[in-house]
Amino acid sequence: MAGISNGHLYNLRQHKTYQAKRGSFDKTRPTKVNIGERRKPSPDGSPGYLRVDSVHQGDLDGIKGVYLINAVDEVTQFQAVFAVERISEAFLLPVLEAMMDAFPFVTKSFHSDNGSEYINHQVAKLLEKLRIEQTKSRSRKTNDNALAESKNASTVRKYLGYSHIPQQFASQVNAFTVEVLSPYLNFHRPCHFPKEYQDKKGKIRKRYCYQDMMTPYEKFRSLPEAKGYLKPGASFEKLDALAAQCSDNDAAQHLNKARAELFQSINKSQQSAA
Repeated sequence: MAGISNGHLYNLRQHKTYQAKRGSFDKTRPTKVNIGERRKPSPDGSPGYLRVDSVHQGDLDGIKGVYLINAVDEVTQFQAVFAVERISEAFLLPVLEAMMDAFPFVTKSFHSDNGSEYINHQVAKLLEKLRIEQTKSRSRKTNDNALAESKNASTVRKYLGYSHIPQQFASQVNAFTVEVLSPYLNFHRPCHFPKEYQDKKGKIRKRYCYQDMMTPYEKFRSLPEAKGYLKPGASFEKLDALAAQCSDNDAAQHLNKARAELFQSINKSQQSAA
């Protein structure tokens, strides 16, 4: 190693030693968590396969906002939105149980990303008790939970926005999402239901047509043997009555009025506290 001084050789050895130690200590090692099966659910036209995701209403000066729990059925796009102060066990588990009751059909599968709020022993125990399979998104498969993530934008963010909502207003927000927003989404807001086809290269593609738009409840109603999917205590007579309570336009007006009242109440409370 002509031309390199002893000092340079020493520094080179030191650098290699440092890099070796750094690699041995800083290298990220995957941790295997044996909760939930890492795969995409396969409902095969059957309702009850839920996609679940969380939406956080932002931080303000280091203060956390409310969390919105968004669950969407893969086949019918039936949706349930809840609000909680935090996503700890004490707040999340009661909401998950209420979420299963919010759907008119039996819940068979619960799919989420790999967030610790859902991939933990408490949630796994709850789902096991309810005999609901738990799956989670695969690595580098961004479409595994795409339905829930798209609904986060097209419904949750559309009607509640991105602004910070302090945690103390979680109960008020939850009353709005459960009593007003979710019924509107399920009985009065049409969704696209694409048809799949195979192109010349053998790739599965989706085609969207205006004629295939319907509400989640109409989609559920249209399923072959839909009555057989109803959970105990539910009936189409009761669901038809809910859908017929008001027109789609009246439901939209009621939603806008309730949302305005919600944010006026939040703003008024914050101004009084200031």
